Amino acid sequence: MSAFPAFYDPNRIGTLFYPDVAAITADAAAANLPAAAADKKKIHLVIIDMQIDFCHDNGSLNVPGSLGDIRRLVEFIYANAERITSITCSLDSHLPHQIFHPAWWADENGEHPAPFTMISYDDIKQGKWRPLAAPVQSTNYVRELEQQAKKRLTIWPYHVMIGGLGNALDPELWSAVIWHSIARKTQPTWLTKGSIPLTEHYSIIQPEVPVPSHPLGGKNKAFLDTLADADVVIVAGEAESHCVLETVEDLVEDFSGKPDALQKIFFLRDCTSPVLHPDVDFHAIALKRFAEFEKQGVNFIDSTDKLPF
Repeated sequence: MSAFPAFYDPNRIGTLFYPDVAAITADAAAANLPAAAADKKKIHLVIIDMQIDFCHDNGSLNVPGSLGDIRRLVEFIYANAERITSITCSLDSHLPHQIFHPAWWADENGEHPAPFTMISYDDIKQGKWRPLAAPVQSTNYVRELEQQAKKRLTIWPYHVMIGGLGNALDPELWSAVIWHSIARKTQPTWLTKGSIPLTEHYSIIQPEVPVPSHPLGGKNKAFLDTLADADVVIVAGEAESHCVLETVEDLVEDFSGKPDALQKIFFLRDCTSPVLHPDVDFHAIALKRFAEFEKQGVNFIDSTDKLPF
């Protein structure tokens, strides 16, 4: 496309407004783009958790830099709409009482942990923090998290709560996804994750620690099959240091031993930003892992680069 749709206003990114669906769909129809079903090369864009709570200034877990990420991604969608076959948007979706929210834990005085508190297995054994729900399972989870994922439990502010504004996609980005759907005659996919009380669920592929008793507690094989079927997988979203990094980790693991599969992954490095933590340099951790992924074949490009496929 040589120009952006008339309804697109980058100054609205990060604000709350009602998208003009009639204008979006009319513009999409007028674009007269070919149907995605005819694409000879299937290009699948995966947008991770670009939700209001993560991206807006008043969001409860705002990721600095995310508004610029959204603008670059929206303009990438419009500029490459004729080539993007399908779009999947993940939506992190939480309940009040989950193991990573303050209400789940208390200290010896009954006080809940502050956001960004890190809870270790030793903290629980020493009585520094105690789970108020499912004590045995919660304790086992923290131990397994340290043993399997090599990380401690992080307590987060209440965020992306199901049914609330913070759970929704940024409206300008949502408009671009809907426009693409109508223009290319292709259905967008909305992938929700993160509502299992007894586990974190950063990656859109699987939770941090499997929960075999829950229907969503394991690896999302159907989604992995969809990505395996694509010729190109493009990844963007928030936050670089958590949901994005863990998703790419899982993709690399699933595609390991298949060099061609790894080489079809393209990561938009200018459409993601890290969580800022007072004590942990999450950005440095992510960059170190990304460098390792790049050596294995994953491609890292900017949204304005000429697409090499």
